[in-house]
Amino acid sequence: MVRIVVDGRGRKYLFQDKDVHTKDGFVKKEVVAQAEAGDVLETNLGKTMTVLDASFLDLYKKIKRGAQVIPLKDVGALVAEVGLTPDWTVVDAGAGSGALCCFLAHLVPKGKIYTFDVREDHLKIVQHNIEFLELKNITAKLHDIYTGIPVKNVDLITLDVPEPWKVIKHAEGALRVGGWLVSYSPCVPQVGDFVDAVKESSSLSFFKTIEILQRDWEFHKRKQRPMTQQIGHSGFLTFCRKMRK
Repeated sequence: MVRIVVDGRGRKYLFQDKDVHTKDGFVKKEVVAQAEAGDVLETNLGKTMTVLDASFLDLYKKIKRGAQVIPLKDVGALVAEVGLTPDWTVVDAGAGSGALCCFLAHLVPKGKIYTFDVREDHLKIVQHNIEFLELKNITAKLHDIYTGIPVKNVDLITLDVPEPWKVIKHAEGALRVGGWLVSYSPCVPQVGDFVDAVKESSSLSFFKTIEILQRDWEFHKRKQRPMTQQIGHSGFLTFCRKMRK
């Protein structure tokens, strides 16, 4: 079991069989290795740290990053809107750092994830993250999704590509009836062009485009207010569904 060490402010440090160095000092690796989940340890500076068994999310937040990843607030909305189930087949492009495909793979243990990218450097990071998270149901390949989708009877296609409208004709053939096509785009013109193209489709229907804004709050006795730094615009999620053959 992978361990993490958590300080009083909730900052997490992954234990990798070496001394754990934190902003409040360090804890020797022997001490962490012998500790059990819930044990409170002390750094060399006298600060307390708590040992926990790492959850998937704890490890997910430590994945290697190259291309920018989709924030969890948007991943959560995507999963909720399509009603993801454990046996789905999912196609994801572009893979980027592999954050989305890894998160979805964790949620579909009986299903299969296919993730594609046109850059080998991206795929190297994706493969590293797949192995780090010990996921067995992801196939990552070098492939240009604009040229086609080599998977059929797909339940969900997720797109994070510059020109998502170029994938529509391929999505029509790859999706099962009732399957979802979801595009993630940072800019309004991208969304507009994508939606216009979907509306020309004979089998796909546009459902909606949403933007998720997150505002955290801080509580310290009677001081209760929104955090100064908020998670604002990151991207638009556009949901489409295959309604006809």
